[in-house]
Amino acid sequence: MISIFYKKDGQIELFQSEADFAKVIYEDVVWIDLFTPTGEEKRATETFLGTTIQNRAQAEEIEISSRFSETEKAIFANTSYLIPGPEEYNEETVSFILSGNILTTLRECPLKSFTDLQRRLMAFPKMYESGHLVFLSILEQRIDLDADMVELVSKEITQYNKKVSLGEDISEEFLIDINQLQDNTMLIRENIVDKQRVISSILKSARYPKEYQPKLNVLLKDISSLINHTNFSFERLEYLQNTVLGIINLDQNKIMKVFTLISLMLMPPTLIASFFGMNISFGWFVSHSSWVWALILVLMVVSIVTIFWIFKRRRMF
Repeated sequence: MISIFYKKDGQIELFQSEADFAKVIYEDVVWIDLFTPTGEEKRATETFLGTTIQNRAQAEEIEISSRFSETEKAIFANTSYLIPGPEEYNEETVSFILSGNILTTLRECPLKSFTDLQRRLMAFPKMYESGHLVFLSILEQRIDLDADMVELVSKEITQYNKKVSLGEDISEEFLIDINQLQDNTMLIRENIVDKQRVISSILKSARYPKEYQPKLNVLLKDISSLINHTNFSFERLEYLQNTVLGIINLDQNKIMKVFTLISLMLMPPTLIASFFGMNISFGWFVSHSSWVWALILVLMVVSIVTIFWIFKRRRMF
């Protein structure tokens, strides 16, 4: 699908067909949004802009030369968008092409931020006189969404901390959840750093208008703040994970102490029973004396109580 936003009589109008390029003037176009475009739509856009558009494989490469590049006619920037899911985040790449005052975006997934921006573009046309302003607005919205994700992760970490503090049952599933939260935090941080690299490259570009540099510098400061927050969140998760592992080890040690205590308490009675049960004349004497059985039982109980008292006194359990 293609959406062509262009200026007309102080308003922003919309065309949604590649054939409509013939109806608009290059200087009037503000934004061309390509959402899962067909081959015809992509070729028509390339012809209108006078430049080629990167394919998906090129856009997803991680090298800085692929994330940002420029020619005599256009600036190419690729950045990742995180889409929150029920358990994990999905990563999608969005391409930006700045040719003259026209912004062209290429994406393969629906994005709520783009839909909201398109509505604002139609409602407040004077705020978006060029594609550069649209590009800045997209970056601002994306950074705000990243901040919301960082805040959500922080709240989830706080909930897990409360569970540990309240002594709730800690199982293998609990550790898996923490590990998944660590993965999500790393994805968020990588996503934010990716935008930092793109904005830094744009600031160095001689083609990007200097009048927008102050806004880009503010965005960089916001990104730096988010990176610090994600680093702190990751440290909290590591601390939480170590705490949980420590609690699990303590519980296992308590279980081993109980088994050890029981084994030691039963060793003397077992020795007594084995001694009096030997197949010798003394054993015959015991078998024919009823009072000796009571004596053996008393010795067993005394040995168990003695060992229990020693362990209790030395606080070994």
